[in-house]
Parts: sequence; structure tokens; C-alpha cells
Amino acid sequence: MTPDWTRRNVIIASGAAIAAGLSGCLSGGRTDASDDDDVSLAVAEVHQYSSPGCSCCSQYAAYLGERIDGTLTETTPDDIAAVKRQHGVPDELQSCHTLVVGDYVVEGHVPATVIETLLGEEPAIDGIALPGMPAGSPGMGGSKQGQFTIHEFDDDQASGVYAKY
Repeated sequence: MTPDWTRRNVIIASGAAIAAGLSGCLSGGRTDASDDDDVSLAVAEVHQYSSPGCSCCSQYAAYLGERIDGTLTETTPDDIAAVKRQHGVPDELQSCHTLVVGDYVVEGHVPATVIETLLGEEPAIDGIALPGMPAGSPGMGGSKQGQFTIHEFDDDQASGVYAKY
């Protein structure tokens, strides 16, 4: 028997889906990652551009701030999409915040260990991204489900997988 998709049922189902999607962001966030405890990023300055009204961006800033040797500056621009375009973040790789770390752009809730590898390897790319807001990633609540795929991008295009974490 097929469900009766009345307006009421659609609204209830939509509300449940939205609540489930936001639960990771609003659940207090994870500001630590046990395998990142010994990471110390040797950078003078990191700038984080956060989405307006997003609490997990601040959670990620707190997480990253504990793992850098330099200064972390967080701003909330009125037009975060313009910042992402300016820094060449492809649409399909976007998340809620964008960082400038040295010569690289880091999009989303990327673990500090992966950023440390990026800075050590110095690949010829514009940046890396963990798209969306996956549960269990640094700054997000919830439990990690499987590996995270960190993508690399260059010239405003996704160019492959940088790392699995």
C-alpha cells in the first residue's frame, strides 16, 4: 500500500529531515579529535570566513585555534558565497566556512591532521575541501560514519581526492 502524501505528511517529513540535518550542527559540536591532539600547525595566521548564524563554524574555530601556532581570525561576511567564489571553491565542494591557511584555501570541517599534511607536502593545488557538514567531523556533533573524503581543487574546479580520513 502506498502512503497517502497529504500536505500534512509532507510537512512532517520535511520537518523531520531538516531537524535531522541540523542536529549535528546544533548538538554542541565536537571541538576535539583524539588523533589530532598532537597536531601543531606552524602557520603565522589563519583566517576563517564563517557563515552567518552557523554555530558549528565557531566550534570549528575553537578546535583549530587549539592546534595552530599563530593567530586565528574569524569573520562573518554578509555574502559568504562571494568569499567562496573569490577563493575558487567549487560549488560542489562547499561547506559552511572557508579558511585561508598560508597559500591554501581549506573548505569545511577538515581535520587538522589533513591540514598539517597539506602544509608539509605543499602540493600545486589551490586548496582542499570536506564538503557539507558531516557528523563526527571537527566542530560538528554526532558520530563519524566511515571515512571522510577530502577533495582537492584547483582553478575553480574539483581535481580529485586529496585524502581519506
